[in-house]
Amino acid sequence: MTQWAPHPVQQLGRSVERFVRPTSLEAALAALRDHRNAHPVAGGTDLLLDLHRGGPGEAVTLVDLTTVPELQGITVDEQTVSIGATVTHNEIVAHRGLAAAALPLAQACIEIGSPQLRNRATVAGNLATASPANDTISALLALDASVSIAGLDGSDLVERVVTLDDFFTGFRSTVLGSGELVTRITFPALSPDDGALWVKLGNRRAQAISVVHLAIVLRREGDEDIKAARLAIGSVAERVVLLPEAASVLTGTRLDDRAIAAAASAAGAAVTPIDDVRATGEYRTTMIPTLVGRALRAIRDGHAAAQWPTDPPCLTTPKATPSPSTATIDDSTEISVTLNGVPRRAAGAASATLLDWIRDECGLPGTKEGCAEGECGACTVRLDGQAVMSCLVPAAQADGGDIVTVEGIGDPDHPHPIQSAFVDEFAVQCGFCIPGFIVAGATLLDEVDDPDDDQIRLGLSGNLCRCTGYYPIIQAVRTAAWTPSSDEGSES
Repeated sequence: MTQWAPHPVQQLGRSVERFVRPTSLEAALAALRDHRNAHPVAGGTDLLLDLHRGGPGEAVTLVDLTTVPELQGITVDEQTVSIGATVTHNEIVAHRGLAAAALPLAQACIEIGSPQLRNRATVAGNLATASPANDTISALLALDASVSIAGLDGSDLVERVVTLDDFFTGFRSTVLGSGELVTRITFPALSPDDGALWVKLGNRRAQAISVVHLAIVLRREGDEDIKAARLAIGSVAERVVLLPEAASVLTGTRLDDRAIAAAASAAGAAVTPIDDVRATGEYRTTMIPTLVGRALRAIRDGHAAAQWPTDPPCLTTPKATPSPSTATIDDSTEISVTLNGVPRRAAGAASATLLDWIRDECGLPGTKEGCAEGECGACTVRLDGQAVMSCLVPAAQADGGDIVTVEGIGDPDHPHPIQSAFVDEFAVQCGFCIPGFIVAGATLLDEVDDPDDDQIRLGLSGNLCRCTGYYPIIQAVRTAAWTPSSDEGSES
């Protein structure tokens, strides 16, 4: 008789034994060194899935990096851009200076996941995960980025700087040693004379893993010839790679049609793309010269930033500052939050996602689990002013924070305008996805007073409706934007 075995997605994942919240870089590195099976976590959007999908194993300790000041912040001047390890993709998107100083990075960040995921996922995490499909890697390679890495030698802090090209050693592998952390990403800022662009080929317009992603940076002064060129391409090999052959064709040229054609041809010949579930190698081989040619023409014609949105919504309202009450959390430790305006304490947070903790420990069923991997948006809540996918947030990270669920957006006696509009515009169908749409839509309206259709589509791109009711949903957001709002009975 054949013995039945569960599918990997049916297996229980690794549990979290404790959650540690250090307040300095040295303390974070010491926690990684001193705790068995310790993993750093900031956004957690990849790590939580890896733990859940990895099958049974020893319990782990998570070391929270979001409470470490040394890993925060963005600085931009005429020469250099510096990004802390806990900077999120939406912080890049929202930064007013980065669309000029680092256009390829901004373009890559706005294509990653959804607004809710971009409020959590970090650029450094995208690098450390080291998947060839990770979009920011090609942008940062083309920008000639370096990473600062820190570790402990005894009690001494030891730091080194590695070029990003040397940081990756293969498929999902890097030079990071045990107990080391990326602390900062640095690269030369683009000048007004430089040309740069990041492009993506995907199978859908949002929440799509790249079939091919490509970044180009051309350094020049005024109308002079290109002084240096860097092209990087991803989702075609075991790691994101530079294309020096195409770069050498462009160096010293004025980017005319002949140079563009030669560079596109060189790029196409430089790699032998992989086959995977998203595309065949043959298709990628066909598309690479097309993507390179189009990108170079857009740079030449001054259209590199033509599709960058003027005011991209990030589903972020004025951000509350959390006040963590506990440095080490296990499942017997109570965490303290403000939940829909009411102080709340409950245990069970170390091994739970925020979604499960809200439902199981706090008894609020409105937030739904649709996919458990950040794809559908049904679990959207607002954490410290930001819309997030609660299925991918460690509950312990909410300690000291402010949470708003669909129950806190409005009530039957005092509904939020978007709740009324969903009824009036027939946007409510089966209802399963609606709590996530309500929280995301209310956050969008708090951020943008009168969003246009592009802003609505971008703001709601992380929320899926299986009943295909998108047109009435968009209309409901429009209607709510035009409706006078009352703060009475609402935590929004």
